[in-house]
Amino acid sequence: MSLGEKDSLPAITVIVVNLNRMNLLRECLISLRRQSLPPAEVIVVDNASTDASRDMVAREFPGVRLLALDSNQGFCAANNLAIAIAQGDFIALLNNDATAEPGWLAALLAATGANPRVGMVASKILVAGRPGIIDKVGHGIYLDGQNRGRGSGEPDHGQYDHLSDVLWPDGCAALYRRDMLSQIGGFEEAFFAYADDAELGLRARSAGWITRFAPQAIVHHHRGATLGKYNPARIRLIERNRLWLAVIHFPLWLLLLNPFFYALRLLSGALAALSGQGEASQVSGLRAKISLAGTLLAADWEALRGLAPIWRKRRAWRARRSFSDLEVFRLLWQHRLSLSELSRNLA
Repeated sequence: MSLGEKDSLPAITVIVVNLNRMNLLRECLISLRRQSLPPAEVIVVDNASTDASRDMVAREFPGVRLLALDSNQGFCAANNLAIAIAQGDFIALLNNDATAEPGWLAALLAATGANPRVGMVASKILVAGRPGIIDKVGHGIYLDGQNRGRGSGEPDHGQYDHLSDVLWPDGCAALYRRDMLSQIGGFEEAFFAYADDAELGLRARSAGWITRFAPQAIVHHHRGATLGKYNPARIRLIERNRLWLAVIHFPLWLLLLNPFFYALRLLSGALAALSGQGEASQVSGLRAKISLAGTLLAADWEALRGLAPIWRKRRAWRARRSFSDLEVFRLLWQHRLSLSELSRNLA
């Protein structure tokens, strides 16, 4: 690609949200410096880190724009603040605990294929430190609202590289079209973090936007580096937001069946754990299992207590979306995850 060709391409703004991960953030920013298609700008939003992250960015990456927040605003609000000031035609998100291979941005942009209805592009995200193991290649969803990256935990044999359409990209490493965000809005800040990419993704899909998967857009991700994989705060947010996602976007009849599908998933996970499979098998000891159950119940109660404003968001979005309930269900069904995928594979 010549310099002239690069200059004629749409501008990409890369946003990195950070909280107390200075060394990982440094590696992330170095990987952006090495891109074959350089971003037009890089914005780091620091959520009130107490380590030396801010000083490191200012000292080692003077070309990076730093938004230093006074308090932890969460992933959603932090990204929205950066999106509001971003100059790019496209917005690329990259987690601070991820590093992108040099062709990442070029592959993401190429996947749009100059199709103005491609609003999102998913990366191939691999597990850092475990060569050839998939973290996620786009997302799928179970019928209770639980979503997970496709292929999570599988060895990468190129089995997903033929995919051209996925439900939505993982916010760890994704490309979003600015025109799409201008139409449907940014991340839902009530979610704070986790499942926010799912809510934005379903909002975009039900407005008629397309998602593509770019198998050459490769990123290496340190999973669970922000809060820790089994941190109660992380589990609480995931479970609460699972329910809120379903409330906003699911057809009413499917929403009423939510407790049934949720119970099936919990039972399947428990049975898988008995044979040493799945995430539940990694929670050792009776006390830890009781604590996990208590966290899930507390999250469900929190979701129910906060239901009124979420229901208002449901009504507001239903008045704007272009998909019918049947079309939304067909989309969910097309990209559904099986109980086996959820229960037996390690995320």
